[in-house]
Amino acid sequence: KAFQSKELKKLSSQAYPVTNTKGGKAAAVAERPVDISRIDIRVGKIVHIEPHPDADALYVEKIDVGEAEPRTVISGLRKFVAQDKLDGALVAVVCNLKPANMRGIKSQGMLLCASDKDHTTVEVLTVAEGSKPGERITSDMFIDAPDLQLNPKKKIFEKVQIDLTTNASLEVTYKGELLRTSSGPILTPSLVNAAIR
Repeated sequence: KAFQSKELKKLSSQAYPVTNTKGGKAAAVAERPVDISRIDIRVGKIVHIEPHPDADALYVEKIDVGEAEPRTVISGLRKFVAQDKLDGALVAVVCNLKPANMRGIKSQGMLLCASDKDHTTVEVLTVAEGSKPGERITSDMFIDAPDLQLNPKKKIFEKVQIDLTTNASLEVTYKGELLRTSSGPILTPSLVNAAIR
């Protein structure tokens, strides 16, 4: 009982401070290094596509990313890619961005594309034939589990995006490491040293 006095409890707490565990897993995630493993990039198959009813530059796509229902994704590709070229295509989709309303329709992901410096040429990334919708796209060096949802205030995707590019063989890389599925690398049709957006 002597050790339960206020003075002794105070001394004990100073000598052996208890680490604050509030935040749990969320706090641990916040301390992870910012790299491509934080991003949930999956193979998607476009199962339906139509022009956005209220925006000339946008498509509304239904994309199978291996879940019970296809996700609705809005992309600004109408000025760059014909609708019939996207219908049925295997694509790379970022799946852990916070859903965002785009002209009245909620977008639940982002289609990854390669772009030249002037943003005058934009190409949808191509996924290796044989890849399955829902399969994760990553590199051999960055294999940790992705965040459940990226915090937009921390700009994690924007920081990772700086190091996403294409090489001389038209392969998509992150810090020089190839992005791939189990069936092969992710490619762009023609853009060398292009930014990935």
